[in-house]
Amino acid sequence: MSTTTSKDPFFKPIGSLAEEAEKLQDKGSTVEKKEEEEEEERPVQEIESLCMSCGEQGMTRLMLTSIPYFREVIVMSFRCEHCGTTNNEIQSAGEIREQGCLYTAKIVDRSTDFNRQIVKSATCTISIPELELTIPAHRGQLTTVEGMIRDTVSDLQGDQPLRKIMQPDVYEKIEALIGKLKLILGEKDGDDEKEVSDEEKAARHLPPFTIKLDDPAGNSWIEFLGTMAADTKWTMKLYNRTKEQNIELGLIPKDELEDQEPRRDAAQEPDTEKEDIAPNEEIYVFPGICSSCSAPLNTMMKKVVIPYFKDILIMSTNCEKCGYRDNEVKSGAAISEKGKRITLKVEDSEDLARDILKSETCGLTIPEIDLVLQPGTLGGRFTTLEGILNQVYEELSEKAFARGDAAEATDARKDFETFLAKLKRVMTASTPFTIILDDPLANSYLQNIYAPDPDPNMETVVYERSWEQNEELGLNDMKVENYENTEGKTDAQTETKVQSS
Repeated sequence: MSTTTSKDPFFKPIGSLAEEAEKLQDKGSTVEKKEEEEEEERPVQEIESLCMSCGEQGMTRLMLTSIPYFREVIVMSFRCEHCGTTNNEIQSAGEIREQGCLYTAKIVDRSTDFNRQIVKSATCTISIPELELTIPAHRGQLTTVEGMIRDTVSDLQGDQPLRKIMQPDVYEKIEALIGKLKLILGEKDGDDEKEVSDEEKAARHLPPFTIKLDDPAGNSWIEFLGTMAADTKWTMKLYNRTKEQNIELGLIPKDELEDQEPRRDAAQEPDTEKEDIAPNEEIYVFPGICSSCSAPLNTMMKKVVIPYFKDILIMSTNCEKCGYRDNEVKSGAAISEKGKRITLKVEDSEDLARDILKSETCGLTIPEIDLVLQPGTLGGRFTTLEGILNQVYEELSEKAFARGDAAEATDARKDFETFLAKLKRVMTASTPFTIILDDPLANSYLQNIYAPDPDPNMETVVYERSWEQNEELGLNDMKVENYENTEGKTDAQTETKVQSS
């Protein structure tokens, strides 16, 4: 986030630029100024440029501004008075960020969510998963959620008459998508003939949906309502770009990637001379079939040693055909004789960077917000404390807004939104909280930043498992000693019974 936008004299807030434009209009009719002084004070710069449609001279207007809680941008607008061609575009005035960004917003209310401001750079992809709609990266744009949907409808309708003749099947599919987008806007077929008012359209049912902005350059943004912590329908995630994305952004040449591939494969080969590195560097690959599309894929597995804990196995599956992904963490050690309960008091944001291993049998509890995750929730995860809280929030928020009927604004749903707001404050450690990991198999781990010394904010309790816990884990029926003799006696007894009968 940019913190210098208010101090930069070239990139003033858009509100200040609007006020300056009004002052210039008031002074223009009464006071004559020199042309140079007007150019310096004018918030919008005008440049004559060639119109690509008719070949005449048009006018391009540039405005340097800053968006609150975001960064500096350049808003450009072109208009040709000869042929009427218009074009609007927005470009980032800053550098390409170190990480890409993924913004997600749940849209459930027309009166508030439709007015969310969207900054879409030329490298940003917008998607609406509920409609299976993806808007590819194109030109930059400064708009709102409603404006983005209306532009999409307009673009899809442009070639529909031609598709109806040339590609009837494609025409029907796009027509169905346009109908869903119009339903989101509160419009129906025949509204133009009946002259339906805007109030009546706003009162119609809104099918809830999700907007995702994925920008590898990190220069796109969607507005949050109020503050980041208070907006339970808005999330932001930063990620590291792949080498392919760096090539698309022009950060590295394609030849460099091809040169690095052989070196990367060579680096994965275990070095037998270094005994401490060889066991942990080897990656095993198992061929399999995708559970989603049945295409062949590879599952990769690697052994990782966690200091002051035990060995774990990290498995990753990625289908290149349908995009299915799955990650899982398993214990690489024997079953522990006792269970373990870890309690950590989180006091600041530094604690959110602690590594955490949550096994499938581990339950997670945060008493301050009444959050209880039963064993098996989220599966096995090896991440940071911040990462596990983000995953919990994403899972719960998807379930909370999936029903999404605007008429079902019940007290239970409002209470759940209040709970999500508390969870979001916990995610940023803006309020102290306690996290408890209870694993009857003792296969979970929370990093001790003072290791090997004890952590003053962490308490670890080892306890005996109850009979019920052993029954749920299937340990009561498991016999690992003298099982061969027992099996032999059982077979002998069976044979005796058969002979006697």
